[in-house]
Amino acid sequence: MVTPIRVLLVEDQGLVRAGFRMVVESQDDLTVVGEAGDGLSAVREAERLGPDVVVMDVRMPGIDGVEATRRTVALECSPRVIMLTTYDLDEYALAAIRAGASGFLLKDAPPEEMLAAIRTVHAGDAVLAASTTRRLLEHLAPGEDAAAVQAVAALTEREREVLIAIARGRSNAEIAEQLTVSPGTVKTHVSNLLAKLGIRDRVQAVVVAYEAGLVRPGRP
Repeated sequence: MVTPIRVLLVEDQGLVRAGFRMVVESQDDLTVVGEAGDGLSAVREAERLGPDVVVMDVRMPGIDGVEATRRTVALECSPRVIMLTTYDLDEYALAAIRAGASGFLLKDAPPEEMLAAIRTVHAGDAVLAASTTRRLLEHLAPGEDAAAVQAVAALTEREREVLIAIARGRSNAEIAEQLTVSPGTVKTHVSNLLAKLGIRDRVQAVVVAYEAGLVRPGRP
C-alpha cells in the first residue's frame, strides 16, 4: 500500500480552506494532516507535523506567505511549498521563489490542477504556468547578479546547456532529443546542476539562468 502524500493547508479564509480540504481528501494518495490560518501558525504546524507538501497562501495576517515559506523550507523536515496566488503574478512571486517555493497555483484553478501540483512538487519537480513564467522573467535583470554568475561558472559545459534548455521551458524528454542523449542522462545532469547551484528545483534554476545572463526574455 502506497503511503499518502501528507499535505498542510495554509489559508486565512476558513471556507476556502475547507474547500481545499475536500478536494485533497477526495484522493486516495493524498491526506490533509493539518491546517493553519496565518504565517506563524503555518511554520509551527509544519515543524510539528512534518508534512510532505504545504499549500501556502501568499497574503495572510502576521508574517506573509513569503516569509512563512522561507522559514518552512528551512525546517529539518524541509517540505515542498506551493504558493497560492489570486493573480497570475503579483508582487510576491519572485520573492516567493527565492524563498524556496516550488511553484504557484491560482486560487481559482480547477481542482485537478491543485491535485496535480501537489503530486508534481512531491515528486521533486516544480509547478509554474507558462504565463506566470513569462511575467516572472520580465521582473528579472539578466546578468546583474554576481552570485548567480559565479554559481553558473562552476557548471560543466553540458550542464550549462541543460540549464539553458530548462530556462527555455524544455522538458527532460525535449532536452534529451535536443542534445541527442538519453532522458536518464538528462535527469542526471539536472540533479547535478541543481546540487552545484544549491537550489531545489527547476523554477529556481530558471531564475538563476536569467540572473546569470545565460538567457534573456524574448529569445527562443
